[in-house]
Amino acid sequence: MRKLMLLAVVSLGVSLASSARAQSKYGTAGCGLGSIVFGAKPGFIQVLAATTNGSFGTQTFGITSGTSNCVDSAPSTVGTRTFIQANREALAKDIARGQGETITNLTTLAGCRSPVQVGQTLQRNFTSIFPTASVSDNRVSENVIRTLRSNKVLACSNVL
Repeated sequence: MRKLMLLAVVSLGVSLASSARAQSKYGTAGCGLGSIVFGAKPGFIQVLAATTNGSFGTQTFGITSGTSNCVDSAPSTVGTRTFIQANREALAKDIARGQGETITNLTTLAGCRSPVQVGQTLQRNFTSIFPTASVSDNRVSENVIRTLRSNKVLACSNVL
């Protein structure tokens, strides 16, 4: 009977995950089934949310899978900056060509509209992004992000 109840609760958590993506706010208990059921209300209710998360393991599952309200929806340049620095060589080649897989991935991470427009914009600004061959990774990422921010047509929502 316990297994059946656990299965029902986990199924409920998974089915609610799509609606949880729309609301990523949760209380001090964190994400998981408890945040979906009890919300972000402050106070003792967060103890119940934490107990629910811990009892059913939905927080761990949610963090791993990006479900159960465990989605970071705040725009951030951290992921974009890390991607640029980790893929500097391939990105440099793609920027020089104005297209490629790294530009497509960068477009997605930065929340931009069109990889074609991003590629064209970065290609036009190649010399300001890579002023010298020895420019630091930090400077390259700053230059790319500045270029994405400055062009409002790109509508890059994750590099605010």
